[in-house]
Amino acid sequence: MSKQDYYETLGVQQNASDSDLRKAYRRKAMKLHPDRNPDDAAAEDKFKEVQEAYSVLKDSQKRAAYDQFGHAGVDPSGAGGGAGGAGAGFGDIFGDIFGDIFSGGGRGAQGGGARRGSDLQYNLELTLEEAAFGTKVDIRIPSAEKCESCNGTGAKKGTHPETCSTCHGQGQVRMQQGFFSVQQPCPQCRGTGKTIANPCNVCHGQGRVEKSKILSVTVPEGVDTGDRIRLSGEGEMGGHGGMSGDLYVQVHVKEHHLFSREGNDLHIQVPLRFTTAALGGDLTVPTLKGKVKLKIPAETQTGKRFRIGGKGIKSVRSSQVGDLYCHIILETPVNLTNKQKELLEKFEETMGKGGRKHSPKEHSWTDSVKSKFKDWLDN
Repeated sequence: MSKQDYYETLGVQQNASDSDLRKAYRRKAMKLHPDRNPDDAAAEDKFKEVQEAYSVLKDSQKRAAYDQFGHAGVDPSGAGGGAGGAGAGFGDIFGDIFGDIFSGGGRGAQGGGARRGSDLQYNLELTLEEAAFGTKVDIRIPSAEKCESCNGTGAKKGTHPETCSTCHGQGQVRMQQGFFSVQQPCPQCRGTGKTIANPCNVCHGQGRVEKSKILSVTVPEGVDTGDRIRLSGEGEMGGHGGMSGDLYVQVHVKEHHLFSREGNDLHIQVPLRFTTAALGGDLTVPTLKGKVKLKIPAETQTGKRFRIGGKGIKSVRSSQVGDLYCHIILETPVNLTNKQKELLEKFEETMGKGGRKHSPKEHSWTDSVKSKFKDWLDN
């Protein structure tokens, strides 16, 4: 079978400089290396072709022989008595790309053996009352547990994993180049140190199966949207005996039909009859812990805010308790009877006689408009 031209293999022109050859080789080697293409025979063959091409062209004498006689010039049986095929071993490969790895261009080695499981997140919705006073809830989460059929080995019952013949159970292989070496996960066992010839029929060689479990979560009083509760060791199961990850319960507090929350303070909008606002009186206001009496002074205007101390939410991080703020909204009466309308009309007559004294804001606003717009009102 005829070989591809070495220059075509590397993707360069015949007059390429040594620097161009080196760059092209490094690019091809990084792309086709077996560690990046496990179980890909075609990529492995191309990788060997790239090795062979560069081993010849990087040597000035071999390159000259190849340029003059082609493959025959570098074949041991040919006129050139040359170099042989794949002269660049694994050490050469990693020697050439070591600079890329060292500067962040490549991927650092990952340790084999035990691996910590991933952290997981569960979104928990709470009512405002549950967040304010704390609660205990049960949550169901998916989990990976040890396969009982193979006892977590991943091997079919009656068999067992074998020590990897490539890394001899270390899970890693070391590539040496001069004084430097690069450690990589073993491409044969993918860092586990073991190979499984007969995978378990239940877990398919994973050593664990997907199940679900119920956890009891204690929610402290005062939590708010965005707070997280950490459950140590309740995350994803670790690999090959490694520690399990953690489970983070992410809190989201649902909107309340009466209260809104700002930090540890609560706010509530309170509708008020205009007669109570004008004459003053007592108003019953709800809180998270019952109801309280609020004294409404005479001549209260809409938008007025009253603070009731200590009726907010206790801080989750201290003993401090927030306040409750009541925002007054004056309500215009509706569905009036004829008698009520008659009384209001008589009341309006008395208001007109009082002028500015009874409605200072209205008159102040009218004066402001008149100063800006001529002929606004006749009166």
